[in-house]
Amino acid sequence: DVQLQASGGGLVQAGGSLRLSCAASGLPFDDYVIGWFRQAPGKEREGVSCIDSSGMSFTADSVKGRFTISSDNAKKTAYLQMDSLKPEDTAAYYCAADSEWGHNAYPCINYNYGYWSQGTQVTVSS
Repeated sequence: DVQLQASGGGLVQAGGSLRLSCAASGLPFDDYVIGWFRQAPGKEREGVSCIDSSGMSFTADSVKGRFTISSDNAKKTAYLQMDSLKPEDTAAYYCAADSEWGHNAYPCINYNYGYWSQGTQVTVSS
């Protein structure tokens, strides 16, 4: 069975940092992409960042320069380092995974991801 485990959320003051982890297991493909998404109450889900197994990545303009995505292929784990957090970053954060290939919507945050984690809550206080 495919499992994605997102962790690392919490409560932090504005200007602080958190690192989210997404551990994947059972993925039925060797070349994969992992994306990070967030959804605040009353708002649509937003693609934040994504990285494929070759290390190619994309980060949304809304968080560029503050959030950094990375991955450890041996552990099939992706990380989202979030610095200089703002109250507007408050949301439930999810990771998702899919094959690196066969998509026709770019960048990778626009892929149709087939596997999703449970959310991890990030709350930034002002």
